[in-house]
Amino acid sequence: MRLVLSALTALLCAATPALAQDRDNARYNGERPSHWSFEFGGGTDNRSKGTSKSGTEPYVFGEVQWNTASGFYADAEFETIDSSGSSVETEVEAGWQFSAAGLDFDTSISRKWRLDADPGQDDDAWEYQFDILRDFGPVDTRLRLEHSPDGLGSTRATTWVEARVRWPLADRLKASATLGRREQDNGPDYTGWNAGVAWAITDTTALDLRWHGTDIADEGEQYEDALVASVLIAF
Repeated sequence: MRLVLSALTALLCAATPALAQDRDNARYNGERPSHWSFEFGGGTDNRSKGTSKSGTEPYVFGEVQWNTASGFYADAEFETIDSSGSSVETEVEAGWQFSAAGLDFDTSISRKWRLDADPGQDDDAWEYQFDILRDFGPVDTRLRLEHSPDGLGSTRATTWVEARVRWPLADRLKASATLGRREQDNGPDYTGWNAGVAWAITDTTALDLRWHGTDIADEGEQYEDALVASVLIAF
């Protein structure tokens, strides 16, 4: 599958270790008394790669993760969806976070299931993810590559390449923007993006307001632009 990413990114971030972590980016902190971390929350729409997974309806999610000082981690999570007759998607993941040549890396493999999907629907899939991260003073940058050899539902092989940008606006307030390209067999190829702000109202709770969109809004409601509000609680 050919890969196309039509944007370069730079990313800014001023989050401190005490503040609520971003979902999918929990990292080991030697100051924590436990190797376990927990996240849960919800939002007005479950958006992934620019598109809605919940039929543009509200959703909830939860995750438990185990981190080690060596960088290895494992987690399990769920999120509510509306796809292929299923209302819940579950995932287990294992990965390794490490540093080299002035960069941080995060590589993982995960297995996903859509519970009680319609008969005949492909309700499970493997997914591989690789992140490259780097700080530039207050700047935090991330380039992500995801690939599934056989995706969920009717989708076959799919690849997503994404770059994310974040920067501080004020104490506990930061802005971010993400741009990515998805190419898939038996599904439309498209470019997806989001931009918004996140406010860490306490050390464990963050609110997020974000605009999501794609360049194929005419393909259906799930691809149309949407403003999404969400809350994340992490401890």
